Amino acid sequence: MRHLSAGRPDRVVAVGAHCDDIAIGAGGTLLTLCLARPGVRVDALVLSGGGGDREREERAALAAFCPGADLRLTVLKLPDGRVPAHWEEAKAAVEELRGRTEPDLVLAPRTDDAHQDHRGLAKLMTTAFRDHLVLRYEIVKWDGDLGRPSAYQPLTPQIAERKVRLLQEHYPSQRHRPWYDREAFLGLARIRGIECHARYAEAFDVAKLTLNLGG
Repeated sequence: MRHLSAGRPDRVVAVGAHCDDIAIGAGGTLLTLCLARPGVRVDALVLSGGGGDREREERAALAAFCPGADLRLTVLKLPDGRVPAHWEEAKAAVEELRGRTEPDLVLAPRTDDAHQDHRGLAKLMTTAFRDHLVLRYEIVKWDGDLGRPSAYQPLTPQIAERKVRLLQEHYPSQRHRPWYDREAFLGLARIRGIECHARYAEAFDVAKLTLNLGG
């Protein structure tokens, strides 16, 4: 396992198709980063769930997952499961996000995610953030679409446990789902930890990575 640093990011973009996507896919990474970098700016965009209980859940959750950060969250009202049918609205939101920040790191869904909303947002991100480090997070689901990630963020046991606790605490609307439980989240984190010689980890796909070995 090779360890390469992404530097010390001061600006982060995190996007999700649904409320809870960011926290499930990259909540441990956000906790790790924000605890190490007080005051880091996090621009977050969620395409659906706006105007109701889901948005309230998301705002409270991301505030907890980004302690001490300058968090700027936008939650839209696109219908769940219908992002491809609302392509122009989603594209405009991503372009607006791109226009107001120059991030050091982008957290986004995977382009080969089985959920059409995740996949659609991922494709929009590849065109809007062409010259940025984009880490594509994974979300466990019944589709069985987990792949072979290429990048890992190790999580301490304390961070892994905190992530699970915050997921359970802040998203009561999701507790009825059969996959939404401690075993699923910690189990995947443990597997990814094994793959990078850590106890726990979150894993990501990286499409392109430009090196500066002589810098």
